[in-house]
Amino acid sequence: HVQLVESGGGSVQAGGSLGLSCVASGFDDRPYCMGWFRQAPGNKREGVASIRPGATTTAYASSVRGRFSISKDNVKNTLYLEMNSLKPEDTAVYYCAASVEYIGSWATFSPYKYKYWGQGTQVTVS
Repeated sequence: HVQLVESGGGSVQAGGSLGLSCVASGFDDRPYCMGWFRQAPGNKREGVASIRPGATTTAYASSVRGRFSISKDNVKNTLYLEMNSLKPEDTAVYYCAASVEYIGSWATFSPYKYKYWGQGTQVTVS
């Protein structure tokens, strides 16, 4: 039974920092790609950052590049998102996602490519 459990959300003032964690369990094989997505009220779910654990290749949405950093600890089966210089427009529910199947680089931020999702954690920047 695959599970992704996020933690670390909260409230912070603009310019501040937060870190998110996602513990993955139940996978038979290491996921091909893992990512962080976010969804603000009334908006579509959008990709924020992704990582391919086997190759450590990362990708970032232009809106967060230079401020957010994604990483993964394969021993702890934990995905991280470090968020710095937060802005009010970063306010959203953040979701961890994983895919065990191949995802081309052109589709790394397509939510439909990810089969497994966490429950989400709220990040509020004021």
